[in-house]
Amino acid sequence: MQPKKTLAALAIVAAFAAGGTTTYYAGQPAHATATAAAVAAPKSVAGAPLPDFASIAQQYGPAVVNIAVSGTRKTGMRGGQEEEENPLSQFFRGMPGSPFRFGPPPSEVPSQGQGSGFIVGADGLILTNAHVVQGATEVTVKLTDRREFRAKVLGSDPATDIAVLRIEAQDLPVVKIGDPARTRAGDWVVAIGSPFGFENSVSAGIVSAKGRSLPGDAYVPFIQTDVAVNPGNSGGPLFNLAGEVIGINSQIYSRSGGYQGLSFAIPMNVALKVKDQIVATGRVSHARLGVSVQELNQALAESFGLKRAEGALVSSVQPDSAAERAGLQAGDVITRFDGKEIGAAGELSALVGQAAPGDKAKLQILRKGETRELTATLGAAKADPAGKASAQGQDKGRLGLSVRPLTPEERKEAKVTGGLLVEEVGGPAARAGVQPGDVILMAGGKPVQNVDELRAATSGNGNVALLVQRGEARVFVPLKLG
Repeated sequence: MQPKKTLAALAIVAAFAAGGTTTYYAGQPAHATATAAAVAAPKSVAGAPLPDFASIAQQYGPAVVNIAVSGTRKTGMRGGQEEEENPLSQFFRGMPGSPFRFGPPPSEVPSQGQGSGFIVGADGLILTNAHVVQGATEVTVKLTDRREFRAKVLGSDPATDIAVLRIEAQDLPVVKIGDPARTRAGDWVVAIGSPFGFENSVSAGIVSAKGRSLPGDAYVPFIQTDVAVNPGNSGGPLFNLAGEVIGINSQIYSRSGGYQGLSFAIPMNVALKVKDQIVATGRVSHARLGVSVQELNQALAESFGLKRAEGALVSSVQPDSAAERAGLQAGDVITRFDGKEIGAAGELSALVGQAAPGDKAKLQILRKGETRELTATLGAAKADPAGKASAQGQDKGRLGLSVRPLTPEERKEAKVTGGLLVEEVGGPAARAGVQPGDVILMAGGKPVQNVDELRAATSGNGNVALLVQRGEARVFVPLKLG
């Protein structure tokens, strides 16, 4: 995953490769306000109700603000590449064929950007995205009545991409907050914001999905929509047809850099928890359980004896963490967190991130087919494969693997106490995604120290889960036998 970069209008890019170059573009600010008046009832055609987007825009649009930011950025362009992008530039500058050229030293130059936000307090409290105000030295809020105010950033939380601003004003229009939990896939939604600087632009669509996990955003179960969101919409509100804000528009998924039908909003229940912490203390603390989890598919579910592919599969437990002290183990499936069902792994990460350090959380888990309950006291959140040698044991037959025990030096380097190093791979193991250099730690829920133990654990038919370490990451891989 590439590092985030600054785009025009302060759009933030988080790019990663997935069958081509795909980019998540953080959107920009939008603004909305609410009155006590109810949204007008939708009209109908042939008995079918139509959404009344105009009434929502008219009644709640005044609470949506445009946010202009100014700051500085470092430049040092030599040959078209910024000096700070390559730490080796100082050694290559001036050499034949080098992209780096002699020139003026890096300097700070003015930069400007725009975004959106919305008023949640009549006394001037405003929500927006953290990336909208990141690095800003001056933030200006413009209302729909053309009044402008210098805003103070009370605090921001990059982990959830939420920032809280305050302006010195009274009796402002405010939005009405809705419950994202009541939103369904297929519901109509409306976004108001300032795409490309076009203030108070209205776009509409439907909720495409809920609880989406995006790379680098473990704390947020995003609302996915097909609402047109572009740079400048970030930080703006996402309304339901009752005129209630259920989310903050934050990102789009695009291969071109522009809107392509996929936009993502931060649910308001997440945003309000962050807002409350910032208003009370000026900062945000997130809890930490101390596990790495992965999604369950049907093959993995069968290998663990589960009827359905639901829950968060624990692939590793970090030493001296809340999870270790609570007794969690690799191979456990977490099905509930504090009474809330866990359907997908991303839901657990979001629930943990929204809790506070020191909270006691009740976990319901499945371990070897048995349901257990554990209690974890959550901590506070804070960021290469073993080499090959000559083979000493092989099990290429039905698995397609050539493996051997690790040497003491390799175990120390990989920070493991046992396991088998994969030297060659083919057949079922290759199809399952096992790679040379992987370390197989467990098979069928049992630790493996030698080839005989691996053979015994994989002697049956059906699916068996291998716990594989690749670098510092651990993941369960379902292997189909027979």
